[in-house]
Amino acid sequence: MPSFDIVSRTEIHEVDNAIQSAMREIGTRFDFKGSSSSIERTDEAILIKADDELKLKQVQELLRGHMARRKVDVGALDFQKPEKAAGTSMRQTVAIKQGVERELAQKIVKSIKGMKAKVQVAIQGDEVRVTGKKRDDLQAAIDLIKDSKFSQPLQYVNFRD
Repeated sequence: MPSFDIVSRTEIHEVDNAIQSAMREIGTRFDFKGSSSSIERTDEAILIKADDELKLKQVQELLRGHMARRKVDVGALDFQKPEKAAGTSMRQTVAIKQGVERELAQKIVKSIKGMKAKVQVAIQGDEVRVTGKKRDDLQAAIDLIKDSKFSQPLQYVNFRD
């Protein structure tokens, strides 16, 4: 029976490469001379440090641009609220989304069941499996999900006939 999985995965090594190139640009740009702006990655989050709110916005835009160049979808980044650090410096945590969250998975299931195709949809941990008798029904489900424009980037993997 044909099936496929809907997942949301972010390639961490591409995120690291984007952070490194953004840090190189911060080091060479004139408007960042003498500033202590930096970008660091911990396990599943990125920490942005900047001297003030303006520099924080500039570092965010740099990070977004370098992520796009490395073909990492910016929708996989969840920018938290900036917080004040010592003095006028600012700090912001950016969570890297991995896996399909429960609420999003339920929206996906509801939209696929609403199209009235003969497919079964099951939430399996942090992914959604779609199974059907006809390959055309599965492709219609993929088209429906692509047209829905969910906030998180989704990939369609493990397609089996």
